[in-house]
Amino acid sequence: MKAQRFPSGLYGVTPEWDDTARLLRAVQQAAAGGMRALQLRRKDIPAAQRREQAQALAPLCRELGIIFLINDHWELALEIGADGVHVGRDDAAVAQVRAQAPDLIIGASCYNDIQRGHDLLAAGADYIAFGAVFPSPTKPHAVRAPLALLTEARALAEEQPAPRPAVVAIGGITPENAPLLAQAGADAIAAVSGLFEAADVAGTAAAYARPFLPKGRPQP
Repeated sequence: MKAQRFPSGLYGVTPEWDDTARLLRAVQQAAAGGMRALQLRRKDIPAAQRREQAQALAPLCRELGIIFLINDHWELALEIGADGVHVGRDDAAVAQVRAQAPDLIIGASCYNDIQRGHDLLAAGADYIAFGAVFPSPTKPHAVRAPLALLTEARALAEEQPAPRPAVVAIGGITPENAPLLAQAGADAIAAVSGLFEAADVAGTAAAYARPFLPKGRPQP
């Protein structure tokens, strides 16, 4: 099995919380349950507030051993020492970010478009994300990506030289349907409200991560 550029398992995406202290506690709990990566996704807040949360999360994620990415704002990721950035269709192009920030992990949204996934891999993406794979409370109007698309994307990723890019699934994912995504070929699953709004964040994180654990590896 080829080494990957992005970790397998649970990829947390921050909810729309202004309470940074609450967010930091939840991230610690999710990490205790096995979350491997975190994305700060705050699209509609002032830049100063986004920077404040990013500056608080970056050192915590380093301490916890979690890969930390920022949605959209690759310049902010560089400024605060984040590990990477996630870009969508309306954000900076992957090739542009790669040229200006060669050391950042770059993930990109592919929605339900396998050709976009192919093009983004060629441009240097470290992971390609597809979804919503199930109806999503965070993005209720998102296009749907069938499970077969994850299988096709995984085949594309496996064709790349090691360490290979990863395939991420997002949208409406629960601990109950997560095994379906692992079986279909996803390397990682992204979760927002299903993770951070759970009564037991650590326990929920462990349940999300379980289908992606190598056989014989104990849970955290």
